[in-house]
Amino acid sequence: MKKKLETLEQLQDIDQLINILKNSQKGLNDELSDISQAVHLVREEVAAMEIRLAQLEKEKADLEENHATELANICRSETNMKEIKTNKEFQAVGREISAARKQVADLEEQMLLKISQIEELAGEVAVRKASLGELVENSANRAAEKQAEIDKIQLDIDSDTVRRDILTKEMPAALVKRYTTLRDQRRGQALAIARDGYCLGCNMHLPPQLYNNLFKHEELLACPHCQRMLVLKLQQ
Repeated sequence: MKKKLETLEQLQDIDQLINILKNSQKGLNDELSDISQAVHLVREEVAAMEIRLAQLEKEKADLEENHATELANICRSETNMKEIKTNKEFQAVGREISAARKQVADLEEQMLLKISQIEELAGEVAVRKASLGELVENSANRAAEKQAEIDKIQLDIDSDTVRRDILTKEMPAALVKRYTTLRDQRRGQALAIARDGYCLGCNMHLPPQLYNNLFKHEELLACPHCQRMLVLKLQQ
């Protein structure tokens, strides 16, 4: 029985080590995800800026088209004025030309504003794209480093898993099942140290007879409080 307990202790040590490694691996995977998300957010930001820039360009093109139409209307009206016979018609066309010229001035003002907005946003896009390029490069390097760490940890996990498989094959299937059930129920700790009459798994006092029987190593004993399998460890 003492040999079985020693094997169970080794199994628990390996399982706890694997858990530590997997937690480290999860942390690294989370960091990888954060790196990828940071790049994704900047890409989305740049894409949104480019959409806005394209919209400004379209608005500018529409203003230019309207501007050209108004200038053509003015030119046509001025040509028509030469053929007008009555003063009333002359005044009416004159008012149309004045209104069109005011519209032209308003359109030119709007065009200048659009041009200013386009130039400002285009500058921001250029800066953001350059920043994105640097971020992508740096992120790729960081991601490669994290992935290398993840891969190294996986090698350790695989190695410990092989060791675990060897140990479990040496033990009775029923004992492995009991260990696994306890491990799942007791937050990864199926075994507990018994010392000075106490179970160090739950810090509860053990019945004297049970504690004394641990010295005999005749059977596998469990703590009556937390049900963990007990391993006697004397104070050194």
